[in-house]
Amino acid sequence: QVHLVESGGGLVQTGGSLTLSCVASGISIRDFTMDWYRQVPGKQRESVATITSIGSTDYRPFVKGRFTISRDDAKTAIYLQMHSLEPEDTAVYYCHEAGFWGQGTKVTVSS
Repeated sequence: QVHLVESGGGLVQTGGSLTLSCVASGISIRDFTMDWYRQVPGKQRESVATITSIGSTDYRPFVKGRFTISRDDAKTAIYLQMHSLEPEDTAVYYCHEAGFWGQGTKVTVSS
């Protein structure tokens, strides 16, 4: 059974930093592209960052230069380092792989 478990969300002030983690079980993190998405209530879930099976990364323009996605194969985990956070980054952040989703972790950025 596949499980993706996110953690690391919380409340942070504008300009602050957080690192999100997503631990995968029941699925290899090296075989598929993995993504971080985020969703604000009432809006569609949107892609934030992607890391491919070979480690290539891609970012949406609104986070480029502020967020970094990475992977630790030994821990079967991916991470999202977030810096220079803005109130607009407030959302529930989800980990995704091969059609599977985690439960999300909430990030709130206060102004």
